[in-house]
Amino acid sequence: CHCPIHRSFDFTHVLTRSSPVTNLYSSAIFVGWCAVLLGLGVEWYLRNGFGTVMASMTGFLSLLVAQNLAGDGDTMEMMRAVLDTNFWLATHVTTITIGYSATLLAGFMGLVLVLMGVFTHKLEPELYNKISGMIYGIVAFALLFSFVGTVLGGIWADQSWGRFWGWDPKENGALIIVIWNAIILHARWGGIARKRGIALLAIGGNIVTAWSWFGVNMLGVGLHSYGFTDKAFIGLSSFILVNLLIIMVGFIPEDKWRSPVVKKKA
Repeated sequence: CHCPIHRSFDFTHVLTRSSPVTNLYSSAIFVGWCAVLLGLGVEWYLRNGFGTVMASMTGFLSLLVAQNLAGDGDTMEMMRAVLDTNFWLATHVTTITIGYSATLLAGFMGLVLVLMGVFTHKLEPELYNKISGMIYGIVAFALLFSFVGTVLGGIWADQSWGRFWGWDPKENGALIIVIWNAIILHARWGGIARKRGIALLAIGGNIVTAWSWFGVNMLGVGLHSYGFTDKAFIGLSSFILVNLLIIMVGFIPEDKWRSPVVKKKA
């Protein structure tokens, strides 16, 4: 329609043109914003400073990632035209990036919980229960957005490439995040993992998300390949190693932690 009134209310055009994620650099910024807002939501619930610490930590780390991406020139400008002109891809990238943010926030909450419990006396049983409950809630939130974002990506792929799913490494990475979050929830529902187990699985979500976000892009195969870079590989490997070490620390029995999360045997 050539009517100027109709053109002024083209919501699809407005949405695609205002997508907050248009390249790899902006995805890091957007992940940071989402994690900060979710962290403030945690603070609103707990009201003890923990959520503020989470918001500050995740925001700071995401800005470091964004700075390194911008410094290397890896801002992925070639993606902008596609993201700004396709409704399904714009909504897919935005939604699934929110899922990344929530999964990472849950992982960092688990990380801080384990470090507080093992090395400090500040993790009281009541705080332990609250943080564990918040990790569970954020994982559920992450599962919802990761799943919806993956489905939206399939719809876009069907329209653009003629197939809903092609087992591309990036598609597999998105699916792994969905499956991992589902595993965490089912482990909790089935009683396989409780407070400590949920925290350790959430830390594992950091590894899964980092690999799905950056690792699969450096494989050099698939339609989402961005190319291998040594600096990104070193940073990714270091991040994974740190999280694996903290998971190992978290396997220390709770009655051996410095914080009194369980009653000590006389």
